[in-house]
Formats: sequence, C-alpha cells, structure tokens
Amino acid sequence: MTPKRPSLPIEMQAFRRRPRRWLRLLWALAAGLTAALLIWFMFSSSGEPGPQPSREVDATEVAARPWRLGSPEARFTIVFYADLECPYCKAYSPQLQQWIDAHQDVNLQWHHVPMSIHEPAASQEARLVECAGQAGGHEAFWAAVQWVYANTRSDGQGVPDLEMFPGMSADLKACLSGEPSARIVHAQAAEAAASGITATPSLRLIDRTSGRSIVLPGPVPGDALLSAIDMLAANDLAETKPSDGAGTPASGAGDVPR
Repeated sequence: MTPKRPSLPIEMQAFRRRPRRWLRLLWALAAGLTAALLIWFMFSSSGEPGPQPSREVDATEVAARPWRLGSPEARFTIVFYADLECPYCKAYSPQLQQWIDAHQDVNLQWHHVPMSIHEPAASQEARLVECAGQAGGHEAFWAAVQWVYANTRSDGQGVPDLEMFPGMSADLKACLSGEPSARIVHAQAAEAAASGITATPSLRLIDRTSGRSIVLPGPVPGDALLSAIDMLAANDLAETKPSDGAGTPASGAGDVPR
C-alpha cells in the first residue's frame, strides 16, 4: 500500500484555498508569527557570529565565492547560512541537498557564518572547505562540506585532525593558513550579520526573476519551502512592496533548535 503523503500544514492549505483578497491579510499574519518566533530565538539561543574583519567588508569579494549546488540557470536560489560546527546545520545539510537535487528550478548557495561559541574550529573548517573549492570547484567544495560534517564532533569540538582531509597537500595547507581564505570567511560572516542573520541554520529564498527574497529561520521542511516559493512567485505579491534584499531578519544568535 502506498504510504500517504504528509499533508501541508493547515496554514499552508488555507493559503491555497482562500480568495485572493485575503492574501494580504494572510501575509501580514505570517509576518507576525515569524516575528514572534524570532523573538523566541533571541531569548532562547546563545552565541553570535564569529570574528569580524576590522576593515570595511568588500561586497565584491563576498559575492566572488558563490559555491553553488544545482543548476546555475534555476529561477530560485536558496542561500544556506551555515556553521560547520552547528549540529542542526549538520543534520539539515544532507536533507536540504537532497531536496535541491529533486527540484531543478532551485539551486543552493553556501554562506559562511561561523559562530563565536564554536571557535576556533568553525572558522578553521570554513577555511578548509573554501580552499578545497578554490582548488577543485563546486563539487570539491560540497564534498569538503560533507567530509567536515561527517568527521566533526560539533559544538566547537571540531575535526580531530584536519590534515586527514582527503587530498590534503602543501598547496592546500598554504591556502588554509593564508590570509585570503580567512578574509573570505570573515567577510561573509560580516555580510550575514549586516543583513540580520545571526542564527544558524537560516535560509534566504531568492526569486531571481523578480528580485524578491525572504529569510526563513531553519531548518525548513521541503513542503514549507515549496509553499514559500509559491508565495514569493505569486502574481498577487507583485502589488506588495518588493523586498530590498534583507528579507525578514532571522534575529537571535547561535544555532536555531530543530
């Protein structure tokens, strides 16, 4: 007997059924619920983004490392704000990657957000996967992320020996200890903080056609992601004020509990 597919949450079912004149009201109610959740995260979580660069963040430098999974032509992009020492990111990352594999019109982009409570391991691992990507491209980057999550003890305890990373070489060690990789990680962390992202995992869903985006505190189930995509792409939302790119801030600090 074919197992029954889990139904969407009642709120999402209601969104699909209600007349168009209720869309604005429902959007306002959803925003209020999100704000309440974010306040809860603020008072229930601990930690903050890792070390910030003393110099001004170079936006061009931050955008220069869009490690991507999925089609570059996809209409929608999910930016995954993650910490390699975050246990919730570790559990959610493979689920999110599998979901991306099954949805060709969505791609995934990594964004480093090492938390201070997980240092120095979080930044060391971020620099490792960054260097792996520079050496081998997108596939090498995501393979390195998987390796770190498979081997880390999480919560700041780190990988017992980073030199056990497959393919470790003199060039990779030089990159790992060099200033450029540290600068990239620090710049991304600062950019996330400036956008109001202070908790991991968090997601920014971007409609590349309209330029609108929303931020979702993670982990977010697949059905909820589809509903968020529907809302972002709905013609009715074109009447609302477009996002300036900041979306709804995922306020609060530290790892978001599952």
